[in-house]
Amino acid sequence: MKYIVSIDGGSQSTKTEIFDVFGKSVCRASVSLPKPLEPEVGVSEYPDDCLWQTLIESCAKMMRDFPGRKEDLIGVGVCSIRFCRVMMRKDFSLAHPVLNWMDARVSKPYVDNIPGVEYISSANGYITARITGERKDTAANYQGMWPIDTNTWQWSEDDESFERTGMPREKLMALVMPGDVIGFVTKQASQALHLPQGLPVVATANDKAVEALGCGVLSHKQLLVSLGTYICSMTCGKDNNISPNHFWVNFASIPCRYLYEAHGIRRGMWLVSWFSELMENEKPVDASKQLGTMEEYLCSLAEKIPPGSEGLMVVPQWLAQTDSLYQRGVMIGFDARHGKGHIFRAILEAIAVTTYNNSTRMLNELESEQKEIIVSGGGSNSDLFMQIFADVFGIPSVRCECNGAVSLGAAICAAVATGQYCDYETACANMVRIEKRFIPDQNAHQVYMNMNEVYKGITRHTDVVLKEAYARGITT
Repeated sequence: MKYIVSIDGGSQSTKTEIFDVFGKSVCRASVSLPKPLEPEVGVSEYPDDCLWQTLIESCAKMMRDFPGRKEDLIGVGVCSIRFCRVMMRKDFSLAHPVLNWMDARVSKPYVDNIPGVEYISSANGYITARITGERKDTAANYQGMWPIDTNTWQWSEDDESFERTGMPREKLMALVMPGDVIGFVTKQASQALHLPQGLPVVATANDKAVEALGCGVLSHKQLLVSLGTYICSMTCGKDNNISPNHFWVNFASIPCRYLYEAHGIRRGMWLVSWFSELMENEKPVDASKQLGTMEEYLCSLAEKIPPGSEGLMVVPQWLAQTDSLYQRGVMIGFDARHGKGHIFRAILEAIAVTTYNNSTRMLNELESEQKEIIVSGGGSNSDLFMQIFADVFGIPSVRCECNGAVSLGAAICAAVATGQYCDYETACANMVRIEKRFIPDQNAHQVYMNMNEVYKGITRHTDVVLKEAYARGITT
């Protein structure tokens, strides 16, 4: 049996996993990232060199559990979160803390005023450079404030693009396409990561695109809901839509294909974790063993609450957009009957309904209709959350057998690159499997549709209050 290593550098943790060539996970490890340093509004930096250090720790844990032989490993797929900005020295060490995607500076032109910066890249480029020693990165992790030509998947030939983004051409990485071998594990990286020296390292794409591939989403006929720190819905296509109204176009994991993304929820699953942490001391002490984690306990309470949370509604804006700094999260509709189970369910419903509205606008513009949705990410482990999605959308929600879709997507890229499969379609057919379908309750669906007639207009009213509070310095 041959095996593939996957590296998934997420917002909150670094995950590593080994799959066989049929998509079965044989071992995995995860190391939490420290919380970003946020000394002021608009600044969010990863402390120290935590992206690399957590990768070292995660690989060590993973390799201790690997049942096979190192010589049976055939490749490694690397994927990291998008919209980060990394400034490196000539030896690929950090010249400045990594700016994560929540840092306002990644949406602004680069200012070339940091001493010792030789290269500028995505987080993906940083990790692959540390592993391979090559000044290369996947083209499919550059979107936003980068001088990228989204038609050619190469750096723009227009000088205006470099002026607009502030990016010095000579400091950018060389671009390769997803599925290309980007380099090989160096001796130094082999010693740090416990991976075989000379192991091929394969370019993938951005985390959302790789997640879609790991769920087998290959066309516009499939809709994926990604439950991560950033929550969005996605579908695929072959056209680079230049100016859509209700979605934006991202690179897919397959060369020259595109990922269409509806507007999303910033700090989406972070919100679920945040409320769970707030309630940590509220779990009955004598029931801890039976009730599991705090989230599992809250789910057990929320399951007893009827759809609609008895009128309690949440606006999940716990991180404002950079052009709408007045935005804040809202909970509205309380009365004496509401408890922590209501709040938790209302948060889950807010995520599902907001995603439904954003998805509907995108699908209408694409003139596409879905018969089921695939839900990915840690939140899909919750049967309650999966059922809420089915009930809100009114169509079945599907959970894949492999919940770590980013890791599996990276493995699929590596499987194609190393010749295990002739194309992505064949690889997905052999490596992606459905674990469970959740059928919608039509009565619950009607409740959510009635609720949504009110819900989708909430911000027209709450924004008036929030804008005035922000203008008066009550919120900053």
